[in-house]
Amino acid sequence: MKKIAFYTLGCKVNQVETEQMKEEFIHRGYEIVDFADEADAYIINTCTVTHVSDRKSRAMVRRASRHPHALVAITGCMAQVAGEELADLEGVDLIVNNLNKESIADIIEQLDPEQKRPVIINGASDKARNLRPVLYSRQHERTRAFVKIQDGCQSGCSYCIVPRARGPVRSKLPQDVLREIKQLLSLGYREIVLTGIHTGFYGIDLKSGDLLHLLEMILNETGGDYRIRLSSLEPLEVTPEIIGLAAHDARMCRHFHIPLQSGSNKILKAMNRRYSREYYYDLLKTIAGSIPGVALTADVMTGFPGEEDKDFEDSYDLIDSLPFMDLHVFPYSRRPGTRAASISPQIPPREKQARSQKLLSLARQKHSDFVHSQVGQELILLVERQAEKGEYIGLSDNYIEVSFNSLYDRRGEFAPVRVEGFDAGRIEGSISDP
Repeated sequence: MKKIAFYTLGCKVNQVETEQMKEEFIHRGYEIVDFADEADAYIINTCTVTHVSDRKSRAMVRRASRHPHALVAITGCMAQVAGEELADLEGVDLIVNNLNKESIADIIEQLDPEQKRPVIINGASDKARNLRPVLYSRQHERTRAFVKIQDGCQSGCSYCIVPRARGPVRSKLPQDVLREIKQLLSLGYREIVLTGIHTGFYGIDLKSGDLLHLLEMILNETGGDYRIRLSSLEPLEVTPEIIGLAAHDARMCRHFHIPLQSGSNKILKAMNRRYSREYYYDLLKTIAGSIPGVALTADVMTGFPGEEDKDFEDSYDLIDSLPFMDLHVFPYSRRPGTRAASISPQIPPREKQARSQKLLSLARQKHSDFVHSQVGQELILLVERQAEKGEYIGLSDNYIEVSFNSLYDRRGEFAPVRVEGFDAGRIEGSISDP
């Protein structure tokens, strides 16, 4: 039996796509092994959203190339936008762009051993093609299941390389999404995360409805004890109807990740983000007022070109005024080929890092405040892992991890747990049905 190993960098969509690739190779008789083990083939699913992602991707390629008799294949976003650069790395046999990633098993098995390396598969996009469904035969490592409902982005944010890396919007047909979810529930999953590169754009290329209609179809046609979590949604895509659905159906997780990027109207305009700080403030206040206990999280960028002290203060003050549960803070990374790469002045790295640290400190305080607000509440946890004998850790629908003691193994199950306290970053609870 041939052995194959994977390494994944970047976003949840990349992680989902790696699971899909694994499933395809399993069907063909391959054994999946750890990336550190000996294998016949190594696949690196790369990311290119920042220069740090590029560096990590190259490092993993070099690591795989230490196995001289193994096939080394690169796919993902860096393979899409910088395939020629990756082709110069020693030991690379195959480069497959994002648009052909789902066919990588066929490509590998059809490689001519005499063909000059590296082989570069860089096919053109088919805008009319919908995403194909993936029906898993077994549970994977994670307790939660991810369903990729959409790929591609055409928003045109001035700092972002993703439209080049992912191509135009392509959606999975609603009936195919439903088939995947029913299959995952039959395998024992109890939380389904709907994800995509631009999840809120789901359906704009279809005639069969948008994200709201997809959610309503899933909830109406799928029974059982499960819950649905939405991945990132842009501010203009969080509609009153979606908020209402999350407020009134307990199967919808009380968690919205809504990228902010900046709290300065000047910077938002330069980023080509199509909302204002005032719109964002009103939206999050509406959600918080409609859904008790909702977790609100966001992406925030520091050091965008031209960001002055006043612009950063606008971001800090807006975040401070809102009931966030957590933030993903990251410094601007200059991406060749984007409009922001040519904007002046570029902010010095030291200043970007200093601003990031200030926001990270605020994020820690926001997280502490949110968790303390949950003390005394009973939450339904999806039990994910065992910390030590008799102690388990689960994730609530509003995205906090709570540890509790149990007499038996409850991994993969729902468990009602009352939050008892929060100390030194550790959230403790007691199970309500011992």
